Amino acid sequence: MSTAASCFVWYELMAEDAEAAAAFYTRVFGWQASSAGPGTDYTILSVGRAPVAGLMAMPPQACAAGAVPSWVGYVGVDDVDAKAAEIAADGGMLRFPGTDMPGVGRFAVVTDPAGAPLVLFKPDMNAMRPQPLPPGTPGTVSWHELHGAEALAWHGRHFGWRGLDAMDMGARGAYQFFSTGEGPALGAMLRRLPEMPHPMWLYYISVASVSAAIERVGAAGGRIIMGPHPVPGGNLIAHGLDPQGVLFAMVGPGA
Repeated sequence: MSTAASCFVWYELMAEDAEAAAAFYTRVFGWQASSAGPGTDYTILSVGRAPVAGLMAMPPQACAAGAVPSWVGYVGVDDVDAKAAEIAADGGMLRFPGTDMPGVGRFAVVTDPAGAPLVLFKPDMNAMRPQPLPPGTPGTVSWHELHGAEALAWHGRHFGWRGLDAMDMGARGAYQFFSTGEGPALGAMLRRLPEMPHPMWLYYISVASVSAAIERVGAAGGRIIMGPHPVPGGNLIAHGLDPQGVLFAMVGPGA
């Protein structure tokens, strides 16, 4: 888990059937699944020994709050409660208040003004911090795409993200690239399209071969709903639904 402020530091899947979800994603992306520890139902998904994401069954309070099975990203912040209050005062919403995870850190769940959720996170200073894997390593998230609103100014105020170039997508509007201000683009934002079920972040998982990954998706009971399509840089992308209907994306070479 990375700890850098304003960066995506963790990814988590809330599923209706956590055991079935673990079976699907380990088969498709080659992740190893292991328990987070005694007395917990949280599953750690790893590339080799490097943790890259978590998996849990949807808790009752999340269902009561209207959450649906989905992937969510954690963004590092310096002060979870102050950032959550700041976001709530600027058109966003606090969905789950600041809460401590002993030995891990403090988190809160918020949404932007369009309703796309994010988790604010500050790690426990004594928690273990594995070295992050190089960008593009198969099994890691390499692109972050907001389907909601062209909201760079809002996210810039709260996370310090900066706009890069924008690509004209015709009727789909602008595809606005953004970064943390250091290094290459972190992802892009665009207006939500009719086929997207609700405002959301879509996380692209790197694979060694999109064609081979697509075959694994079908064999594991999922289905591809978009792609494969070429993108600048020579890679292909594809969107899929897992057997529980959760949207995911992948990116990598075609062969």
